[in-house]
Amino acid sequence: MSVIKLHDKDFEPYITKNKIAKYVQYLANLVAEDLGEKETPIFIGILNGSFMFAADFVREYPYDCHITFVKLASYNGINSSGKIKHLVGLNEDLEGKTVIILEDIIDTGNTLEEIYKIFKDKKVKKLKIATLFFKPDVFRKSLPIDYIGRSIDDKFIVGYGLDYDGLGRNLADIYQLKEN
Repeated sequence: MSVIKLHDKDFEPYITKNKIAKYVQYLANLVAEDLGEKETPIFIGILNGSFMFAADFVREYPYDCHITFVKLASYNGINSSGKIKHLVGLNEDLEGKTVIILEDIIDTGNTLEEIYKIFKDKKVKKLKIATLFFKPDVFRKSLPIDYIGRSIDDKFIVGYGLDYDGLGRNLADIYQLKEN
């Protein structure tokens, strides 16, 4: 891993794909232990960022499950816009089902707040949140996060589904914005 350039910014190596795989496996095991074999959850990945995480997560999950996706967006460049744009909704009937949201990263909590609003009227049996990365220093909401893969500092990261203006999602490793 070496420094990479995306658009006008340099990013340095931060978390290897092997460590990411361990965090994903850890989260899948936590959820499996919590729910057990008898419950068949619906995993909902938040696009675009969580597509790699969601795919790897369900491969690690040892029991039957369903997966679908919803698309929400709140980033402009490297800054959160603070405004959630609900772009693609759900078509599945979730009433009486256990729903686990798979998020790539939770920082301010604005997207998480929108997720809770979306699912408030869905009459789900359980709603739980699993995030690969969590930035506790900037989290501003009083909302539960049930499963956290790794807490990280408030640095902008790319790779493994996370992007900077559309670039970097395809990187297997995580890179963080390089300080000047």
